[in-house]
Amino acid sequence: MFGLTSLGVIHTVISLVAVAAGLVAFFRDKRIVATNTTGRVYIWATVLTCVTGFGIFQHGGFGKPHMLGIITLVVLAVAALAGRRKLFGGASPYVETVSYSLTFFFHMIPGVTETTTRLPLGKPLLPNADAPELQAAAGVLFLLFVIGAAWQCLQLRARSRPGLASASPAA
Repeated sequence: MFGLTSLGVIHTVISLVAVAAGLVAFFRDKRIVATNTTGRVYIWATVLTCVTGFGIFQHGGFGKPHMLGIITLVVLAVAALAGRRKLFGGASPYVETVSYSLTFFFHMIPGVTETTTRLPLGKPLLPNADAPELQAAAGVLFLLFVIGAAWQCLQLRARSRPGLASASPAA
């Protein structure tokens, strides 16, 4: 199916679960929160996406996608340490939030690449993973990540200031 191996199909389904959970988290919570169900689904589906991706060698041996999987796992670990252990002191909530958002950006790179080089069937939008349009798409996605991460940090900052985020109007 779509030129995927059985492992590739499983990998793709798991990654779609992660992306869906990430989108729900962003729209509902404005960030990925590790302590709620949606956040946990996102995190574990992302871990499984990385692990299953290590067994896919469509383009030869170890390559850029495998390195992205390793980097994603490292960033997930940093986010978890920031959230649970407050490893970064007062910056921990920011590091945690931006790190989880960065992993979502990482999902988008292979997602866009694989989608545009496989679909529509028989006449994909782009000829291969080296198409210049993919670099432009990655740039746009990165810009969206930076804007979103900055907005999330501003929201966290507003919540951390007493009286600003939870102030109710006087009656």
